[in-house]
Amino acid sequence: MDSTELRIAAVVPCHNEEAAVAKVVADLKAAVPGIVVYVYDNLSTDRTAECAREAGAIVRYENTKGKGNVVRRAFADIEADVYVMIDGDDTYEASAAPLMIKTLLDGPYDHVLGVRKQDEDTNAYRSGHETGNRVLNGVVGKVFGENVEDMLSGFRVFSRRFVKSFPAVSREFEIETELTVHSLHLRVPQTAVQVGFRDRPAGSESKLRTYRDGTKILALILGLARHERPVAFYGLFGTLAWLVSLILTVPIVIEFYNTHEVARFPTLFFAFTLMLLGSLAWTAGMILDGIRRSRHEAARLVYLRYSAAGVNDDVAAGDRR
Repeated sequence: MDSTELRIAAVVPCHNEEAAVAKVVADLKAAVPGIVVYVYDNLSTDRTAECAREAGAIVRYENTKGKGNVVRRAFADIEADVYVMIDGDDTYEASAAPLMIKTLLDGPYDHVLGVRKQDEDTNAYRSGHETGNRVLNGVVGKVFGENVEDMLSGFRVFSRRFVKSFPAVSREFEIETELTVHSLHLRVPQTAVQVGFRDRPAGSESKLRTYRDGTKILALILGLARHERPVAFYGLFGTLAWLVSLILTVPIVIEFYNTHEVARFPTLFFAFTLMLLGSLAWTAGMILDGIRRSRHEAARLVYLRYSAAGVNDDVAAGDRR
């Protein structure tokens, strides 16, 4: 594949990856001729930057800790036609990059996800990670109504218009979830390609913490559900409030019918309060759904300012004229 006609950039977030980063850079350069590899050193205390530079990468620094901060900085700084994002721990087969780029251009797609396929003779997935990933995939699929194969994959290829329309507000490992949700709510053309996934090299240590980072990702999903499905989110609480109010009110009404007295006035007052809160929750959900629609329309217009992958912006502008 002749990649010299396109500006292809690889973004490699790194924190203490001196044992692996040089091989990742070399593999990318060997797989994709003409690719420019940007290694973002995120507060490393070892020789990550030196190893990456010696391997031929452009080294930049992000001094706010967190993978999300690195991706936000890289997407803002780098100008390219195609973006490859891959972790610097050498767990992904960089040799899959040409196929992923070709898939992106042939579509044309805006997002190609590298779905991890673990080698049979290895155990690259840490205990609990595979199960947790499947659970999170299922939750996001239910919330947003589309199947998600490997939401937490760190190997992806993007078009320019995807990258430049992506808000990137996450700070740490939630960034993969945010990338997935961005592609879902904009309904961009996307597909998936299986990529090899292997153990980390000796001397390399995972920065992902199963329970801490899993909790953060779940919190992000709940927040995104609140923003992206406000009617369902607030409507659930509103309906529950109405149901409890009804359960509390019916016995009081029956008692009043028989005795013509309200013996449990505080309970009745509480039931009416729940009824009011339920109505407010539904109202909030309807208002926020209108705001959500406006946000999506604005994001879509930003997305449409850029041409499809592999199409020159000037040529696309001429075609529109």
